[in-house]
Amino acid sequence: MKLYDSAVAPNPRRVRIFLAEKGFTMPHVVQVDIAKGENREKAFLAKNPLGGVPVLELDDGTIIAESVAICRYIEEVQPHPVLFGTTPKERALTEMWQRRMELELFRYVTGCFQNTHAFFKGRIHQVPEYGEVCRSMAQTRLEWLDSELVERPFIAGPHFTIADITALTAIDFGRVSNIRIQPNQKDLQRWYDSVSARPSAKA
Repeated sequence: MKLYDSAVAPNPRRVRIFLAEKGFTMPHVVQVDIAKGENREKAFLAKNPLGGVPVLELDDGTIIAESVAICRYIEEVQPHPVLFGTTPKERALTEMWQRRMELELFRYVTGCFQNTHAFFKGRIHQVPEYGEVCRSMAQTRLEWLDSELVERPFIAGPHFTIADITALTAIDFGRVSNIRIQPNQKDLQRWYDSVSARPSAKA
């Protein structure tokens, strides 16, 4: 099993945090230098034509791209500790909140970065106006998330899950684009301090 990773991108960090929570040691890890465009070279595109990282290559040659798909595979290989929920209710709520964190927060944070940061200049067709819309939407979603965390310790309920990993990664990456937790968002800050203190957050 081989993981194609990138130390600077947010999606690979989601997988690294997940692996750290599991205590799962990946047998082989290959660093892909996206700043140098290694993810756009022929050898890598043969594994993932979309050029995204991370990518998991199984021993039989099967390629699994997309962060959450990789995490789901690891959850099946090593079920404990459970990070996608245990009961049908927990699994459904975890899926709901994972999707919300991805669609309502993570995509706006990354959309802002992709459309306003110099890193992507010349790599994609940037639309700065859309980037600013994404920045505003991300800040609005942080307000919403603060209100959701008033009565529970983690995003999807009483237990740490993949939804917390996605939210943590989004908020940390958002700092690059000056998307930040505001002083009045006390419950969001309490949650952030808690999950950031977990050893896996250093992954």
